[in-house]
Amino acid sequence: MGARKIQDEQEVVRWFEQGKTYQWMIDEYKRKYGIDTVPSMWGNFRRRRGLDRRIVRNDELIPWFVKEEHRWAYPLSMLRAEARRRAGKTLTEGDTARVASWLEMLKEENAVVHYDPDTEEGFFYVPRQEGDDDIIHNPEHKTTPRPNADK
Repeated sequence: MGARKIQDEQEVVRWFEQGKTYQWMIDEYKRKYGIDTVPSMWGNFRRRRGLDRRIVRNDELIPWFVKEEHRWAYPLSMLRAEARRRAGKTLTEGDTARVASWLEMLKEENAVVHYDPDTEEGFFYVPRQEGDDDIIHNPEHKTTPRPNADK
């Protein structure tokens, strides 16, 4: 069995609690200890210690399987940020302001987010319709490939 790479577990737990990214941890371990690590090592540590997931899956806000070419669309990034906010996660000041502004725009326009994977744009804002009780246009059925792992 190889030598353990994690030098101070309490330090790493603190980093998770502070919301440090895996890339930050990789860079810090290289700087501080001269040890090369990979993201999966940090994810495995998190899972073994029962620490909170780093991402929030909300298949109520993102019920679609999103094609690769649409994964960085602004409406989707706002839905992800709103999911983090609803889950009680800390957002950056910039994300907090962007989400607030975006939600206000949806309210003023009486619009919701709609996803059509068969288009180039993917995401659209459409008028709120009957049955749209949140900030997305409810699809007939969810196409999310993975269920929310926290449920």
